[in-house]
Amino acid sequence: MVQAECKKVDDDLRWLIALVADSGMRLAEAAGLRCEDFQIDEDGNISAQIIPHPWRRLKTSQSERTIPLVGSSAWVAKRVLASQRQGGFAFPRYNRTDVTNANSASAASNKWLRAYLPEGTSMHGFRHSMRDRLRAVECPADIVDQIGGWGTVGVGQSYGSGYPVAVLRKYMDKVSNNI
Repeated sequence: MVQAECKKVDDDLRWLIALVADSGMRLAEAAGLRCEDFQIDEDGNISAQIIPHPWRRLKTSQSERTIPLVGSSAWVAKRVLASQRQGGFAFPRYNRTDVTNANSASAASNKWLRAYLPEGTSMHGFRHSMRDRLRAVECPADIVDQIGGWGTVGVGQSYGSGYPVAVLRKYMDKVSNNI
């Protein structure tokens, strides 16, 4: 399992891989996070706020969201918050300019992952697998879309503010326990 290998190596590149693997974030979303984008609630649960920043835009309006972090993604958030990160970035090596360098993050992570993933797969595959993992725990499609920041079909889907983080966490916990 890639997440276990990431914990063994325990450096910022493996943190980035583990964060994406267990959250469904896009690589650029994760690479452009600031430490303050991680939120800890009164019960100690950690979430990531995916919001636009001047150095990293979001792909769509639905991309702005809160993702409950579980499994290796929660481990990563704790590691990032426990370390003193340069300039407040969770992954400073990919944010040395006014733009998040997601291409560099992608190249480095895919190079390391070659030893652990089937040929022809890449970092982006974690995003697709999260959708499959959520389906496997019978997560409703609109919750899957909210967690992944995917656009939904229909006018009614755009009404309201979406599901509370506690509901999203319920399904993310199921995914984490279903490994």
